[in-house]
Amino acid sequence: MSSQPPLGEFDIIEKFFQRSASRPDVLLGVGDDAALVTIPENNQIAISTDTLVEGVHFFSDIPPRALGHKALAVNLSDMAAMGAEPRWVTLAITLPEIDEAWLAQFSKGFYDLAEYFNVALIGGDTTKGPLSITVTVHGVVPNGKALRRDGAKPGDWVYVTGNIGDSGLALAHLQNKISLSPQQLELSLKQHYYPQPRVLAGYGLRDIASATIDISDGLYNDLQHILRKSHCSATLKLDNLPLSETMNEAVGVDQSIALALNGGEDYELCFTVPESNKGSVDTSLSYSGVPYTCIGQLAPGHGEIKLKYQDKPYQIEPTGWDHFN
Repeated sequence: MSSQPPLGEFDIIEKFFQRSASRPDVLLGVGDDAALVTIPENNQIAISTDTLVEGVHFFSDIPPRALGHKALAVNLSDMAAMGAEPRWVTLAITLPEIDEAWLAQFSKGFYDLAEYFNVALIGGDTTKGPLSITVTVHGVVPNGKALRRDGAKPGDWVYVTGNIGDSGLALAHLQNKISLSPQQLELSLKQHYYPQPRVLAGYGLRDIASATIDISDGLYNDLQHILRKSHCSATLKLDNLPLSETMNEAVGVDQSIALALNGGEDYELCFTVPESNKGSVDTSLSYSGVPYTCIGQLAPGHGEIKLKYQDKPYQIEPTGWDHFN
């Protein structure tokens, strides 16, 4: 019996990444030199690119389905932070070898999330080399409605969505820095491997938030981007940090705070709201099903963050993610 010939580049694309685009605004998708899409009137295009590299952004033993999900989720989180509707995505994947079982699981994780948000894969590239994944997502946002980092003002209130720190908790376990029980590891790994981008919350924030950012690099670091762009400082009440039961059970107060501020990869949103819009937050986010918490307030400044715990000053060394540090 003769064996099947090995798959080539175009075989991989056809077998794993060439599903028909279901969006009517995709005129031409995967399989040509470039994709063609139709842009809705009175909208601007939002574009975001992220690269995940083995050994830098993920361990070699990450489940491929989780990697497929996460590769897309990190870009959808950027769309959420802009208040944009994600529509089209390209995928460039570099593979050390062709593993059909791995590719089947990776593409399932990718497509499951893409279909949930009605995002069409419209192109990309496949090459050989060390494992890395580059995703570019294109979205649309009504003219003048895009959320940015430079609109916050002194007096605005600081919020975050969801719980924060659980992804960092799982990572600390994977790095052998802490030891979690099987149940704690299962719950925190779900946040680490399968983050849920807050796209619907981004829509609700368009008319009430003064500035927004996703906190993939850690709350402390990412909030500073808003503060520096907006010429503000912030005071955070650490008692208000939204920590999960898993976090509270697994580690002490100081480590919980450190993971919440510096852990990163939470893919939640940090946003600021003027006093005049504070009463509208409930209504604006109600349909998204996303919990949120007020954790502080802005003042004039140049990026400074003051931390308080039980009404006393609290010190912590910021150690959020930096690719070159």
